[in-house]
Amino acid sequence: MDDIPPPLPANPTRFMDQLRASMRSRHLAYRTEKTYCGWIKDFIYFHQKRHPLDMGAIEVDAWLSYLANQRHVAINTQKTALNAVVFLYKHFLNKDLGQLAFTRTNKGRRLPTVFTHEEAMRVLGFMEGDHKLVASLMYGSGLRVMESVRLRVQDVDFSQQCLIIREAKGDKCRRTLLPKALLEPLRIQIELALSLHQQDLNEGFGKVYLPYALEKKYPKAATSPAWQYIFPAPNRAKDPRSEVIRRHHVGEQQVRRSVARALAKSHIHKKASCHTFRHSFATNLLRAGTDIRNIQELLGHNDINTTMIYTHVIGIHERNVSSPLDR
Repeated sequence: MDDIPPPLPANPTRFMDQLRASMRSRHLAYRTEKTYCGWIKDFIYFHQKRHPLDMGAIEVDAWLSYLANQRHVAINTQKTALNAVVFLYKHFLNKDLGQLAFTRTNKGRRLPTVFTHEEAMRVLGFMEGDHKLVASLMYGSGLRVMESVRLRVQDVDFSQQCLIIREAKGDKCRRTLLPKALLEPLRIQIELALSLHQQDLNEGFGKVYLPYALEKKYPKAATSPAWQYIFPAPNRAKDPRSEVIRRHHVGEQQVRRSVARALAKSHIHKKASCHTFRHSFATNLLRAGTDIRNIQELLGHNDINTTMIYTHVIGIHERNVSSPLDR
């Protein structure tokens, strides 16, 4: 249950608790909350635990320059650290930092690793059970690993052959493809999940976690079939936020380990992970002639430039460019 935020005091007095409360009032994703808090702590410790109110643009510049010059972080890492301190000062402390003049990192972006279709199917061939189905959704629908394990019964639209991705990165909602090859496996998985849910109900449990205040707004939703996770965890556990014993979804780390084991067995010597399936989904769509704007929408990217990275992944031999040695 590492994606469920733990409870905070009703009237928080500690600085970090107050900061977390501010983030939750703005409905930041829990992962964003953890990331921002981690960078803000790093900023505070870098300046010998001085209070952020006693610091400003000079201290922020020094810290961000340190990340670039001494820790050699990547561009996106420095941007995330910058976003964290900007949130701290602008939205929490209501303090204007003014113009920043830090050293920007020169460690450029790397091209994403992708599988060919044959490689992706070979990796999936060494997987089994619900972990294989989760990985198949990452490759066939372009989902992130957390989006896959968080899927609920109501998110699968068999009639329109699509998936509804809710609470995605940036708290956005989007629709994406549902491969024909996964229609029957998903139906079977949903039947298994609902059967397990009925067993929980018979034993006096069966309430699933609902985001925000939906449980108060819809008291019966937590036990309804529509809200149940398609990939439920094998065991029930105590929710750290409400202390209610319930069944959460399967852990993303379990899926990551399964993919890592399958990669080792398939002897594909690439720096690959779960996210490689998502990259491969986009690249293979682009290779098949799908419009880049459609791919952007399916992936849920805000900026078209993020999606454009896949145009650099397509092999140059596919653009009718060949080496003079081969002529």
